[in-house]
Amino acid sequence: MSDIESIVGASAELTKGGAASGRLFPRYSSDALLHRMLAVADTLTIATAAVVVGIWGSGPGAAGLLVLSAPVWIVIGKLVGLYDRDHRTLRHLTVEELPWIFVWALGGTAVLTLLVAPFPGLDLSSGDRLIVWGLALVLGFVSRGTARAVWRRVTPPERILIVGEGPLADAVTRKLELFPDIHATISGRIPSCTTLHERLDELETANRVVVACAELSEGLLETLLPACRLRGVKLTVVPPTRGIFGTATHLGHVADLPLLDYNTWYVSPSTLALKRIFDVVVSTLGLVVAAPLFVLIALAILVDDGRPVMFRQPRAGENGRTFRIFKFRTMVRNAEAMLPELISIEELRDPMFKLRSDPRVTRVGRFLRRTSLDELPQLVNVLRGEMSIVGPRPELLDLVERYTAEHEVRLRVKPGITGPWQVYGRSELTFDEVLAVEREYVENLSLGRDLRIVLMTLPAVFGRRGAY
Repeated sequence: MSDIESIVGASAELTKGGAASGRLFPRYSSDALLHRMLAVADTLTIATAAVVVGIWGSGPGAAGLLVLSAPVWIVIGKLVGLYDRDHRTLRHLTVEELPWIFVWALGGTAVLTLLVAPFPGLDLSSGDRLIVWGLALVLGFVSRGTARAVWRRVTPPERILIVGEGPLADAVTRKLELFPDIHATISGRIPSCTTLHERLDELETANRVVVACAELSEGLLETLLPACRLRGVKLTVVPPTRGIFGTATHLGHVADLPLLDYNTWYVSPSTLALKRIFDVVVSTLGLVVAAPLFVLIALAILVDDGRPVMFRQPRAGENGRTFRIFKFRTMVRNAEAMLPELISIEELRDPMFKLRSDPRVTRVGRFLRRTSLDELPQLVNVLRGEMSIVGPRPELLDLVERYTAEHEVRLRVKPGITGPWQVYGRSELTFDEVLAVEREYVENLSLGRDLRIVLMTLPAVFGRRGAY
């Protein structure tokens, strides 16, 4: 009997037993709790908007109407998928659903306007509608993020059974280490897909099965799917041919035919123009708002280690063009002369380095690095067009000289103050991991992605993980 036939037989026996026991997927109770918490968060958002409208808007009548419309808002949230995505995906990020929160806020405000149209006495003013839309967007994002954070604290981590071994299985384990917000732990491992039929009982202790096998058969999945459905266990498959799938792909369908479309590196001029406008606006506002902070940081550096306050260094920019990066000085004055004593760039295995306990860093510099405040002067580089708010990490010229053709993808766009490296692990990432996340960014460049990375930067900075 073949392995697949054995699995099919085991699954059939399991189906009979499951049908007799009448199990109704108790493992989804944690997901159900999250759905309810998100609905409560959305309801509180609308209630807060009602209070604001009642005090600073059209008064209690409009506020009461907004409260009564809360079920409509929940239905709209359901229609746009705000309550159904979490249990399907391995990682739940509120920032990823920001476009749908925007649609929810806009749709809810529009429906509210239509509901009051037949009642002139309850008509909402344009100011009320603007308040409702703005609060629904901002508070909706904050409250949903808070709900997910609370949910992670009050529920046990999702138990993951990894099927497979080798680089793919190692990559899954590595991602669980890098992203604790995935809220999952490894409950077991099955080294080979061919032995899965002997260990189907291990699905009983898992919430999710992640298949990370070097070879994947259609028959195996046709068997594993019903086995997971029976137990209420979620199923995730890591494509075995990562090089073929890549990061610049989009899965579409024509009727029942799945199609894999590739982005072969075309960025529209409008996207680049919007990105530049975003850079100019954010860098200008950032320099104005952070001006008092610049003074305080400069004074701290002067008191701690004297002049100079600023540090300038040649870095590789877009298409390899050299520019001088601006940073607050965080090291002793002769730091660059001391580097050969600490590390030999020629002997590095990869063209990247970051010393965990760098003796050249000053006391104030250590704080500035951990909080990323030393990067603030790079807003000037952004305003000058040498850098972007979001982009790959700007690298030393000596390291760029060691790049291979594969590494040069990092130089296709302007380097950024923040970027994939900053939000996906910082110095905890290996060079291959940095290259992978930055390639994914470059190949899928968009203003929406930049906004998401900016929003993800704040928790990454405050968490200080990988910062040194």
